[in-house]
Amino acid sequence: MDINQLAPQKLWTFFSALNAVPRPSKKEERVIEFMLKFGQSLNLETLRDEIGNVIIKKPATPGMEKCQTVILQSHLDMVHQKNAQTTFDFDNQGIEMFVDGDWVRANGTTLGADNGIGVAAIMAVLQSNDIPHPALEAFFTIDEETGMTGAKQMDATLLSGTILLNLDTEDDDELSVGCAGGIDTNTYFSYEQQAVHTHSQLMQIELSGLLGGHSGMDIDKGRGNANKWMARLLWELSQVTNFQLLEFDGGSLRNAIPREATAKIAATQSKEIINFVGAFEKTLKEEYQLIEPHFKLEVHPVADAKEAVSAGDQIKILATLCSVHNGVFRMSPDIVGLVEASSSLARVVIKDGKFTTQSLQRSSVESTKKEVSMALRCAFENMGATVEQSGDYPGWKPNSKSGILKLMSAQYIELFNEEPKVKACHAGLECGLLSEKLPGVDMISFGPNIRAAHSPDECVQISSVQKFWTYLLHTLKHIPTA
Repeated sequence: MDINQLAPQKLWTFFSALNAVPRPSKKEERVIEFMLKFGQSLNLETLRDEIGNVIIKKPATPGMEKCQTVILQSHLDMVHQKNAQTTFDFDNQGIEMFVDGDWVRANGTTLGADNGIGVAAIMAVLQSNDIPHPALEAFFTIDEETGMTGAKQMDATLLSGTILLNLDTEDDDELSVGCAGGIDTNTYFSYEQQAVHTHSQLMQIELSGLLGGHSGMDIDKGRGNANKWMARLLWELSQVTNFQLLEFDGGSLRNAIPREATAKIAATQSKEIINFVGAFEKTLKEEYQLIEPHFKLEVHPVADAKEAVSAGDQIKILATLCSVHNGVFRMSPDIVGLVEASSSLARVVIKDGKFTTQSLQRSSVESTKKEVSMALRCAFENMGATVEQSGDYPGWKPNSKSGILKLMSAQYIELFNEEPKVKACHAGLECGLLSEKLPGVDMISFGPNIRAAHSPDECVQISSVQKFWTYLLHTLKHIPTA
Protein backbone atom coordinates (compact mmCIF):
# COMPACT_ATOMS: atom_id res chain seq x y z
CA MET A 1 0.00 0.00 0.00
CA ASP A 2 1.23 3.51 -0.84
CA ILE A 3 2.05 5.41 2.36
CA ASN A 4 0.75 8.61 0.79
CA GLN A 5 -2.73 7.06 0.65
CA LEU A 6 -2.93 6.38 4.38
CA ALA A 7 -5.25 8.45 6.55
CA PRO A 8 -4.88 11.22 7.52
CA GLN A 9 -3.52 11.69 4.01
CA LYS A 10 -1.97 15.13 4.46
CA LEU A 11 0.01 14.01 7.50
CA TRP A 12 1.41 10.92 5.77
CA THR A 13 2.18 12.88 2.60
CA PHE A 14 4.21 15.37 4.62
CA PHE A 15 5.93 12.54 6.50
CA SER A 16 6.98 10.99 3.18
CA ALA A 17 8.25 14.33 1.91
CA LEU A 18 10.18 14.90 5.13
CA ASN A 19 11.73 11.42 5.01
CA ALA A 20 13.00 12.13 1.49
CA VAL A 21 15.26 14.80 3.03
CA PRO A 22 18.42 13.51 4.79
CA ARG A 23 18.32 14.99 8.29
CA PRO A 24 20.98 13.60 10.61
CA SER A 25 21.64 15.47 13.82
CA LYS A 26 24.12 18.33 13.38
CA LYS A 27 23.64 18.17 9.60
CA GLU A 28 20.19 19.72 9.35
CA GLU A 29 20.81 22.42 6.74
CA ARG A 30 18.78 20.62 4.08
CA VAL A 31 15.78 20.02 6.31
CA ILE A 32 15.97 23.57 7.66
CA GLU A 33 15.79 24.87 4.08
CA PHE A 34 12.94 22.44 3.40
CA MET A 35 10.94 23.85 6.32
CA LEU A 36 11.69 27.48 5.43
CA LYS A 37 10.45 26.94 1.88
CA PHE A 38 7.36 25.18 3.22
CA GLY A 39 6.40 28.09 5.48
CA GLN A 40 7.11 30.64 2.78
CA SER A 41 5.02 28.70 0.26
CA LEU A 42 2.01 29.17 2.58
CA ASN A 43 2.67 32.92 2.83
CA LEU A 44 3.05 32.55 6.59
CA GLU A 45 5.54 34.43 8.73
CA THR A 46 8.59 32.17 8.64
CA LEU A 47 11.69 32.73 10.75
CA ARG A 48 15.01 31.07 11.42
CA ASP A 49 16.84 31.83 14.64
CA GLU A 50 20.62 32.01 14.91
CA ILE A 51 21.12 28.36 15.86
CA GLY A 52 18.88 27.07 13.04
CA ASN A 53 15.47 26.48 14.61
CA VAL A 54 12.53 27.30 12.32
CA ILE A 55 9.43 29.16 13.49
CA ILE A 56 6.28 29.39 11.35
CA LYS A 57 3.39 31.51 12.64
CA LYS A 58 -0.24 31.14 11.60
CA PRO A 59 -3.09 33.42 12.71
CA ALA A 60 -6.13 32.03 14.51
CA THR A 61 -9.09 30.84 12.49
CA PRO A 62 -12.19 33.09 12.64
CA GLY A 63 -13.84 33.01 16.04
CA MET A 64 -10.71 31.84 17.91
CA GLU A 65 -8.72 35.06 17.91
CA LYS A 66 -9.14 35.49 21.69
CA CYS A 67 -7.84 32.03 22.55
CA GLN A 68 -4.38 31.52 24.01
CA THR A 69 -1.58 31.23 21.45
CA VAL A 70 -0.30 27.66 21.17
CA ILE A 71 3.28 26.63 20.39
CA LEU A 72 3.36 23.36 18.43
CA GLN A 73 6.83 21.88 18.87
CA SER A 74 8.76 18.98 17.34
CA HIS A 75 12.40 18.39 16.36
CA LEU A 76 13.67 18.11 12.81
CA ASP A 77 16.60 15.72 13.21
CA MET A 78 16.41 11.94 13.45
CA VAL A 79 18.60 9.12 14.74
CA HIS A 80 20.47 7.45 11.89
CA GLN A 81 21.09 3.78 12.57
CA LYS A 82 21.07 0.75 10.30
CA ASN A 83 21.57 -2.98 10.45
CA ALA A 84 25.13 -4.11 9.80
CA GLN A 85 24.12 -5.86 6.58
CA THR A 86 22.18 -2.85 5.23
CA THR A 87 23.90 -0.63 2.68
CA PHE A 88 22.60 2.89 3.11
CA ASP A 89 23.99 6.43 2.82
CA PHE A 90 22.15 8.53 5.42
CA ASP A 91 23.78 11.73 4.19
CA ASN A 92 22.35 11.41 0.70
CA GLN A 93 19.47 8.91 0.67
CA GLY A 94 15.87 9.31 1.78
CA ILE A 95 14.38 6.73 4.15
CA GLU A 96 12.86 3.72 2.37
CA MET A 97 9.46 3.01 3.97
CA PHE A 98 6.85 0.30 3.63
CA VAL A 99 3.49 -0.65 5.14
CA ASP A 100 3.40 -3.79 7.28
CA GLY A 101 -0.19 -4.39 8.35
CA ASP A 102 -1.03 -1.63 10.84
CA TRP A 103 2.56 -0.40 10.99
CA VAL A 104 4.92 1.66 8.88
CA ARG A 105 8.55 0.52 8.92
CA ALA A 106 11.82 1.28 7.17
CA ASN A 107 13.97 -1.04 5.12
CA GLY A 108 16.86 -1.89 7.45
CA THR A 109 17.20 1.61 8.97
CA THR A 110 15.59 3.83 11.53
CA LEU A 111 12.26 5.19 10.31
CA GLY A 112 12.35 8.76 11.60
CA ALA A 113 8.87 8.62 13.11
CA ASP A 114 10.74 10.05 16.10
CA ASN A 115 10.03 12.94 15.60
CA GLY A 116 8.97 13.09 11.95
CA ILE A 117 5.35 12.22 12.69
CA GLY A 118 5.14 15.22 15.00
CA VAL A 119 6.70 17.49 12.38
CA ALA A 120 4.33 16.17 9.69
CA ALA A 121 1.29 16.68 11.91
CA ILE A 122 2.25 20.32 12.48
CA MET A 123 2.83 20.81 8.75
CA ALA A 124 -0.64 19.41 8.01
CA VAL A 125 -2.24 21.82 10.49
CA LEU A 126 -0.33 24.77 9.04
CA GLN A 127 -1.41 23.96 5.47
CA SER A 128 -5.07 23.33 6.34
CA ASN A 129 -7.95 25.68 5.58
CA ASP A 130 -10.64 23.83 7.55
CA ILE A 131 -9.11 23.02 10.96
CA PRO A 132 -10.26 25.33 13.79
CA HIS A 133 -7.31 26.52 15.86
CA PRO A 134 -6.02 29.46 17.91
CA ALA A 135 -3.00 31.49 16.82
CA LEU A 136 -0.17 29.02 16.26
CA GLU A 137 3.59 29.20 16.53
CA ALA A 138 5.10 26.11 14.94
CA PHE A 139 8.52 25.62 16.52
CA PHE A 140 10.86 23.15 14.81
CA THR A 141 14.09 22.55 16.72
CA ILE A 142 17.39 21.08 15.53
CA ASP A 143 19.82 18.59 17.02
CA GLU A 144 17.51 17.14 19.65
CA GLU A 145 19.02 13.67 19.41
CA THR A 146 22.68 14.55 20.01
CA GLY A 147 22.62 17.36 22.53
CA MET A 148 19.35 19.32 22.29
CA THR A 149 21.34 22.20 20.84
CA GLY A 150 18.29 23.83 19.28
CA ALA A 151 16.42 23.96 22.58
CA LYS A 152 19.53 25.07 24.49
CA GLN A 153 20.33 27.95 22.17
CA MET A 154 16.83 28.94 21.04
CA ASP A 155 15.82 32.59 20.70
CA ALA A 156 12.90 32.72 23.13
CA THR A 157 12.02 36.26 22.05
CA LEU A 158 10.57 34.87 18.80
CA LEU A 159 7.79 33.04 20.66
CA SER A 160 4.84 34.49 22.56
CA GLY A 161 2.62 31.44 23.13
CA THR A 162 1.37 30.51 26.61
CA ILE A 163 0.70 26.81 25.91
CA LEU A 164 3.22 24.41 24.35
CA LEU A 165 2.27 21.05 22.84
CA ASN A 166 5.34 18.87 22.36
CA LEU A 167 4.51 16.09 19.88
CA ASP A 168 7.36 13.75 20.78
CA THR A 169 6.23 10.83 22.94
CA GLU A 170 5.64 7.23 21.93
CA ASP A 171 2.46 5.90 23.56
CA ASP A 172 -0.92 7.22 22.43
CA ASP A 173 -2.64 6.67 25.79
CA GLU A 174 -0.13 8.74 27.73
CA LEU A 175 0.24 12.41 28.55
CA SER A 176 3.80 13.25 29.58
CA VAL A 177 4.21 16.01 32.13
CA GLY A 178 7.81 15.43 33.18
CA CYS A 179 11.05 13.91 31.88
CA ALA A 180 14.62 13.06 32.79
CA GLY A 181 17.63 15.27 32.42
CA GLY A 182 20.90 13.88 31.15
CA ILE A 183 24.66 14.21 30.84
CA ASP A 184 27.19 12.69 28.42
CA THR A 185 30.32 10.97 29.70
CA ASN A 186 33.15 10.53 27.18
CA THR A 187 36.40 8.81 28.15
CA TYR A 188 39.86 8.62 26.57
CA PHE A 189 42.79 6.35 27.36
CA SER A 190 46.05 5.80 25.46
CA TYR A 191 47.16 2.21 25.90
CA GLU A 192 50.57 0.66 25.30
CA GLN A 193 50.85 -1.56 22.26
CA GLN A 194 52.88 -4.69 21.77
CA ALA A 195 53.66 -6.95 18.86
CA VAL A 196 51.29 -9.79 18.01
CA HIS A 197 52.82 -13.06 19.13
CA THR A 198 54.39 -15.22 16.47
CA HIS A 199 52.23 -18.10 15.18
CA SER A 200 49.05 -16.50 16.51
CA GLN A 201 45.83 -16.89 14.60
CA LEU A 202 43.72 -13.77 14.16
CA MET A 203 39.98 -13.98 14.75
CA GLN A 204 37.03 -11.61 14.87
CA ILE A 205 34.22 -12.26 17.33
CA GLU A 206 30.94 -10.76 16.15
CA LEU A 207 27.92 -10.19 18.36
CA SER A 208 24.74 -9.14 16.53
CA GLY A 209 20.94 -9.33 16.57
CA LEU A 210 20.19 -7.63 19.88
CA LEU A 211 17.01 -5.57 20.12
CA GLY A 212 18.71 -2.31 21.08
CA GLY A 213 16.31 0.60 21.35
CA HIS A 214 16.05 3.96 23.11
CA SER A 215 18.46 4.18 26.04
CA GLY A 216 15.87 6.10 28.05
CA MET A 217 12.50 4.62 27.20
CA ASP A 218 13.79 1.02 26.89
CA ILE A 219 16.46 0.97 29.60
CA ASP A 220 14.19 -0.88 32.05
CA LYS A 221 13.29 -3.69 29.67
CA GLY A 222 16.34 -5.79 30.50
CA ARG A 223 17.69 -5.82 26.96
CA GLY A 224 21.25 -6.81 26.23
CA ASN A 225 23.96 -4.20 25.74
CA ALA A 226 26.38 -5.45 23.08
CA ASN A 227 29.33 -3.59 24.61
CA LYS A 228 28.78 -5.08 28.04
CA TRP A 229 28.20 -8.55 26.66
CA MET A 230 31.36 -8.45 24.55
CA ALA A 231 33.39 -7.16 27.50
CA ARG A 232 32.02 -9.96 29.66
CA LEU A 233 32.86 -12.54 27.00
CA LEU A 234 36.44 -11.29 26.68
CA TRP A 235 36.99 -11.12 30.43
CA GLU A 236 35.66 -14.64 30.99
CA LEU A 237 37.71 -15.87 28.03
CA SER A 238 40.83 -14.35 29.62
CA GLN A 239 40.24 -16.53 32.67
CA VAL A 240 40.56 -19.78 30.72
CA THR A 241 43.06 -19.05 27.93
CA ASN A 242 45.60 -16.49 26.78
CA PHE A 243 44.83 -14.12 23.92
CA GLN A 244 45.75 -10.64 22.77
CA LEU A 245 43.09 -8.00 22.18
CA LEU A 246 43.64 -6.18 18.88
CA GLU A 247 40.49 -4.11 18.42
CA PHE A 248 36.99 -3.59 19.83
CA ASP A 249 34.15 -1.73 18.10
CA GLY A 250 30.70 -1.66 19.65
CA GLY A 251 27.56 0.45 19.46
CA SER A 252 26.94 3.55 17.40
CA LEU A 253 24.89 6.38 18.90
CA ARG A 254 25.05 7.87 22.39
CA ASN A 255 21.30 7.52 23.01
CA ALA A 256 20.77 4.04 21.54
CA ILE A 257 21.25 0.73 23.36
CA PRO A 258 24.09 -1.03 21.46
CA ARG A 259 22.87 -3.87 19.24
CA GLU A 260 26.19 -5.04 17.77
CA ALA A 261 29.85 -5.30 18.75
CA THR A 262 32.98 -6.87 17.28
CA ALA A 263 36.33 -7.76 18.84
CA LYS A 264 39.51 -8.83 17.07
CA ILE A 265 41.86 -11.07 19.00
CA ALA A 266 45.03 -13.07 18.41
CA ALA A 267 45.56 -16.49 19.99
CA THR A 268 47.35 -19.75 19.40
CA GLN A 269 44.41 -21.91 20.50
CA SER A 270 41.76 -21.03 17.91
CA LYS A 271 39.70 -24.18 18.44
CA GLU A 272 39.51 -23.45 22.16
CA ILE A 273 38.33 -19.91 21.38
CA ILE A 274 35.62 -21.13 19.01
CA ASN A 275 34.37 -23.68 21.54
CA PHE A 276 34.30 -21.06 24.29
CA VAL A 277 32.32 -18.58 22.21
CA GLY A 278 29.80 -21.29 21.35
CA ALA A 279 29.37 -22.19 25.01
CA PHE A 280 29.10 -18.51 25.98
CA GLU A 281 26.39 -17.98 23.36
CA LYS A 282 24.44 -20.87 24.87
CA THR A 283 24.77 -19.34 28.35
CA LEU A 284 23.45 -15.97 27.19
CA LYS A 285 20.58 -17.60 25.33
CA GLU A 286 19.56 -19.34 28.53
CA GLU A 287 19.79 -16.09 30.49
CA TYR A 288 17.95 -13.95 27.93
CA GLN A 289 15.74 -16.42 26.05
CA LEU A 290 12.57 -14.38 26.69
CA ILE A 291 14.15 -10.98 25.96
CA GLU A 292 16.82 -11.44 23.28
CA PRO A 293 15.80 -14.46 21.19
CA HIS A 294 17.56 -13.46 17.97
CA PHE A 295 21.11 -12.52 18.91
CA LYS A 296 24.08 -14.54 17.70
CA LEU A 297 27.81 -14.88 18.25
CA GLU A 298 30.15 -15.81 15.41
CA VAL A 299 33.89 -16.24 14.99
CA HIS A 300 35.66 -15.54 11.69
CA PRO A 301 39.34 -15.47 10.67
CA VAL A 302 40.75 -12.04 9.78
CA ALA A 303 43.83 -10.65 8.06
CA ASP A 304 47.18 -10.08 9.72
CA ALA A 305 47.72 -7.39 12.36
CA LYS A 306 50.97 -6.19 13.90
CA GLU A 307 49.91 -4.46 17.12
CA ALA A 308 47.87 -5.56 20.11
CA VAL A 309 46.89 -4.03 23.43
CA SER A 310 49.63 -4.61 26.01
CA ALA A 311 48.89 -7.33 28.55
CA GLY A 312 48.66 -4.91 31.47
CA ASP A 313 46.39 -2.44 29.70
CA GLN A 314 44.20 -5.26 28.39
CA ILE A 315 43.48 -6.28 31.97
CA LYS A 316 42.70 -2.66 32.92
CA ILE A 317 40.39 -2.06 29.98
CA LEU A 318 38.37 -5.25 30.29
CA ALA A 319 38.05 -4.90 34.06
CA THR A 320 36.78 -1.34 33.68
CA LEU A 321 34.28 -2.21 30.94
CA CYS A 322 32.93 -5.05 33.05
CA SER A 323 32.67 -2.93 36.21
CA VAL A 324 31.01 0.26 34.91
CA HIS A 325 27.33 0.50 35.70
CA ASN A 326 24.90 -0.04 32.85
CA GLY A 327 21.11 -0.02 33.00
CA VAL A 328 18.72 1.14 35.71
CA PHE A 329 20.53 2.85 38.57
CA ARG A 330 17.49 3.71 40.70
CA MET A 331 13.70 3.49 40.40
CA SER A 332 11.64 6.48 41.47
CA PRO A 333 10.26 6.19 45.01
CA ASP A 334 7.57 8.75 44.12
CA ILE A 335 6.14 7.55 40.78
CA VAL A 336 5.43 3.83 40.44
CA GLY A 337 7.21 2.26 37.48
CA LEU A 338 9.32 5.31 36.61
CA VAL A 339 13.06 4.87 36.19
CA GLU A 340 14.65 7.68 38.16
CA ALA A 341 18.29 7.26 37.11
CA SER A 342 20.17 5.12 34.58
CA SER A 343 23.31 4.83 32.52
CA SER A 344 23.92 3.32 29.09
CA LEU A 345 27.38 2.38 27.78
CA ALA A 346 26.65 3.37 24.20
CA ARG A 347 29.97 3.29 22.34
CA VAL A 348 33.30 1.52 22.81
CA VAL A 349 36.28 1.73 20.45
CA ILE A 350 39.71 0.16 20.97
CA LYS A 351 42.08 0.73 18.06
CA ASP A 352 45.54 2.06 17.22
CA GLY A 353 46.53 2.79 20.80
CA LYS A 354 43.31 4.58 21.75
CA PHE A 355 40.51 3.33 24.01
CA THR A 356 37.42 5.58 23.95
CA THR A 357 33.89 5.26 25.28
CA GLN A 358 30.66 7.25 25.14
CA SER A 359 27.85 6.86 27.63
CA LEU A 360 24.73 8.75 28.64
CA GLN A 361 23.43 9.13 32.19
CA ARG A 362 19.83 10.19 32.81
CA SER A 363 17.80 11.11 35.87
CA SER A 364 14.64 12.98 36.74
CA VAL A 365 16.35 14.08 39.96
CA GLU A 366 19.39 16.32 39.68
CA SER A 367 21.21 14.81 42.67
CA THR A 368 20.99 11.22 41.38
CA LYS A 369 22.03 12.38 37.91
CA LYS A 370 25.20 13.63 39.57
CA GLU A 371 25.57 10.36 41.48
CA VAL A 372 25.29 8.04 38.48
CA SER A 373 27.60 10.23 36.38
CA MET A 374 30.06 10.22 39.29
CA ALA A 375 30.00 6.40 39.28
CA LEU A 376 31.07 6.39 35.62
CA ARG A 377 33.71 9.07 36.17
CA CYS A 378 35.27 7.23 39.09
CA ALA A 379 35.43 3.88 37.30
CA PHE A 380 37.31 5.31 34.31
CA GLU A 381 39.53 7.69 36.28
CA ASN A 382 40.53 4.75 38.45
CA MET A 383 42.15 3.11 35.39
CA GLY A 384 43.86 6.38 34.43
CA ALA A 385 41.47 7.49 31.68
CA THR A 386 40.63 11.11 30.95
CA VAL A 387 36.91 11.78 31.54
CA GLU A 388 34.92 14.60 29.93
CA GLN A 389 31.33 15.19 30.98
CA SER A 390 29.26 17.60 28.91
CA GLY A 391 25.87 18.25 27.35
CA ASP A 392 24.20 18.54 30.74
CA TYR A 393 20.49 19.30 30.36
CA PRO A 394 17.77 19.59 33.01
CA GLY A 395 14.76 17.44 33.66
CA TRP A 396 11.19 18.69 33.40
CA LYS A 397 9.38 18.88 36.74
CA PRO A 398 5.68 17.91 36.62
CA ASN A 399 3.15 20.71 37.23
CA SER A 400 0.14 19.34 39.12
CA LYS A 401 -1.79 22.59 38.42
CA SER A 402 -1.32 22.48 34.66
CA GLY A 403 -4.33 23.84 32.79
CA ILE A 404 -3.46 22.08 29.54
CA LEU A 405 -3.17 18.79 31.43
CA LYS A 406 -6.66 19.26 32.87
CA LEU A 407 -8.05 20.18 29.44
CA MET A 408 -6.41 17.33 27.56
CA SER A 409 -7.33 14.75 30.19
CA ALA A 410 -10.98 15.76 29.85
CA GLN A 411 -10.78 15.74 26.05
CA TYR A 412 -9.21 12.26 26.08
CA ILE A 413 -12.02 10.87 28.22
CA GLU A 414 -14.62 12.48 25.96
CA LEU A 415 -13.05 11.11 22.78
CA PHE A 416 -11.92 7.63 23.87
CA ASN A 417 -14.11 6.83 26.91
CA GLU A 418 -11.17 6.13 29.19
CA GLU A 419 -8.68 8.10 31.25
CA PRO A 420 -5.22 8.81 29.84
CA LYS A 421 -2.11 7.73 31.71
CA VAL A 422 -0.45 10.84 33.11
CA LYS A 423 3.26 10.10 33.33
CA ALA A 424 6.75 11.42 33.58
CA CYS A 425 9.14 9.59 31.24
CA HIS A 426 12.80 8.61 31.42
CA ALA A 427 13.61 10.05 28.01
CA GLY A 428 15.17 13.47 27.58
CA LEU A 429 12.34 15.54 26.17
CA GLU A 430 13.13 19.07 25.11
CA CYS A 431 10.50 20.34 27.54
CA GLY A 432 13.10 20.35 30.31
CA LEU A 433 15.10 23.00 28.48
CA LEU A 434 12.08 24.74 27.00
CA SER A 435 10.56 25.21 30.45
CA GLU A 436 13.70 27.11 31.46
CA LYS A 437 13.71 29.23 28.29
CA LEU A 438 9.94 29.86 28.37
CA PRO A 439 9.05 30.33 32.04
CA GLY A 440 5.35 30.32 32.72
CA VAL A 441 4.43 28.47 29.52
CA ASP A 442 2.12 25.52 30.25
CA MET A 443 3.59 22.42 28.59
CA ILE A 444 2.54 18.87 27.81
CA SER A 445 3.84 16.11 25.53
CA PHE A 446 1.93 13.42 23.62
CA GLY A 447 2.18 11.36 20.43
CA PRO A 448 1.25 8.14 18.62
CA ASN A 449 2.50 4.63 19.28
CA ILE A 450 6.12 4.37 18.13
CA ARG A 451 8.10 1.24 18.89
CA ALA A 452 11.87 0.56 18.90
CA ALA A 453 12.82 4.20 18.33
CA HIS A 454 16.55 4.74 17.69
CA SER A 455 16.88 1.27 16.16
CA PRO A 456 16.37 -0.22 12.67
CA ASP A 457 13.25 -1.91 14.07
CA GLU A 458 11.57 1.47 14.59
CA CYS A 459 7.93 1.51 13.50
CA VAL A 460 4.84 3.66 13.94
CA GLN A 461 1.26 2.38 14.19
CA ILE A 462 -1.08 3.65 11.48
CA SER A 463 -4.28 3.44 13.54
CA SER A 464 -2.52 5.18 16.42
CA VAL A 465 -1.47 8.07 14.16
CA GLN A 466 -5.14 8.47 13.25
CA LYS A 467 -6.04 8.56 16.96
CA PHE A 468 -3.24 11.05 17.67
CA TRP A 469 -4.40 13.29 14.80
CA THR A 470 -8.00 13.29 16.03
CA TYR A 471 -6.82 14.12 19.55
CA LEU A 472 -4.57 16.95 18.35
CA LEU A 473 -7.33 18.60 16.32
CA HIS A 474 -9.86 18.25 19.14
CA THR A 475 -7.40 19.86 21.56
CA LEU A 476 -6.70 22.80 19.25
CA LYS A 477 -10.44 23.38 18.83
CA HIS A 478 -10.94 23.69 22.61
CA ILE A 479 -8.02 25.89 23.65
CA PRO A 480 -9.34 28.38 26.24
CA THR A 481 -9.28 32.14 25.94
CA ALA A 482 -6.34 34.13 27.24
